[in-house]
Amino acid sequence: MTEIKDLRDFISALNSAGQLVKVNNPVSIEYELADVGASIVREGKGACLFENVTDSPWPVFCGGVASHSRAAVALNCDPSEVADTMEKALDVSNGVAPVRTEKAAWHDHNLSGSEIDLGNLPILTHSRGDSGPFITGAVTVSKDPVSGRGNLSYNRMSKLDKNILGFNVNEWRDVGTFWKSRENPDDPFPIALAMGLDPSIMIAAGVKTHVDELFIAGAIRGSGIEVCKGLTVDIDVPAAAEVVIEGFLHPAKRAPEGPLAEFHGYHGEAWNSPTLEVSSISWRDNPIFQTIIPGWYEHIYIGNILPREPLLKSYVRHLDPSAEVYIPPYGNGFLAVIQIDRDNPGTAKNLAFAAMAAHINIRNVVVVDRDIDIFQPSELHWAITNRVSWQEDVFSIPFAQGHEMDPTADNRGISTKVGIDATYKRERREYGSRVAYPTVNLNDYLN
Repeated sequence: MTEIKDLRDFISALNSAGQLVKVNNPVSIEYELADVGASIVREGKGACLFENVTDSPWPVFCGGVASHSRAAVALNCDPSEVADTMEKALDVSNGVAPVRTEKAAWHDHNLSGSEIDLGNLPILTHSRGDSGPFITGAVTVSKDPVSGRGNLSYNRMSKLDKNILGFNVNEWRDVGTFWKSRENPDDPFPIALAMGLDPSIMIAAGVKTHVDELFIAGAIRGSGIEVCKGLTVDIDVPAAAEVVIEGFLHPAKRAPEGPLAEFHGYHGEAWNSPTLEVSSISWRDNPIFQTIIPGWYEHIYIGNILPREPLLKSYVRHLDPSAEVYIPPYGNGFLAVIQIDRDNPGTAKNLAFAAMAAHINIRNVVVVDRDIDIFQPSELHWAITNRVSWQEDVFSIPFAQGHEMDPTADNRGISTKVGIDATYKRERREYGSRVAYPTVNLNDYLN
């Protein structure tokens, strides 16, 4: 397998695996690039490298970690091993510390002071419901001023002026905890934004944990991630990044930012968010800009699937060691599917309870038999339609805690969770076996 240390290695590995589409025709950074990228990902063709982007000095990459097949390339494992590989990387005892270096790839070019202009970057307007251009593919790098612990996360950032970004922060994010822990919480708070990264760092940034997520990236790679101190902020930034923006967050200087396409499939509302004053923009020679199409597969996969399936599997397998689990991207992280060998009438409901406890986002759980392909939505619908008695096989838990952005919840995340036992109940009625026709190679039959 290809050794991956930066975005360029990952693109090469995707290309070798037949998981990369290169788009040479010109596309605009306003809507068109996201439209084409979403269509390519929707059809399962792979990640996208746009080599001819109108109004952009650089190529743009997206869709890198948007499925199990591409996550497997990023993790150097088989697609069937993704959840187990992630489980191992998430174990804090396997963490590998980052390694400090004095020279970074992004030291090649720099803008500072009056030269700073975010208009030099191909910041995309993705969806027609977005309020304007947003940085979505950057990993936010920050540091706890009390303990010194580093943190990686994702924050949406709207371009408000040539040196000002709107910086959206959920109240439970570590970034907010860090700045609020200071003697004067309203003082400028240093931030670095790293773009165009080794996917191990992108994956680690989607994990909510009490350790520096760079240790998780190191566990994925089996060696420490090289980091270099920022030029204007005292923060360790991945040395192999393509583009780095540094700046100071102003918690009390707020401005409306949004709406933006969100993971739940709607355009989120505008928020009165802190602003980030940019102090430096750096990039390597011939950089590749990276974006995540918001409200789409990669956004959902990195944040809601890849870090949570191992947790779901752990909870469920505590009850059934052979159960398989899947969090489908079309469910926005709110749906979990469990596949089992049904041994008694109560098993499915117990497993659904376990899944709901595994993560706060999981609201709907469907349990199916081994003859159902859990990766095919049509198979799931078939099981629900043909194996579920709504009176006997469905249960609900009202007033349960969920995510505050769940469209079915109130503004504190309170909603109803639902479990569906879509297994075959032979004790209720024996109905024979499913109709099945083996797949044939049509090239043997068609000219």
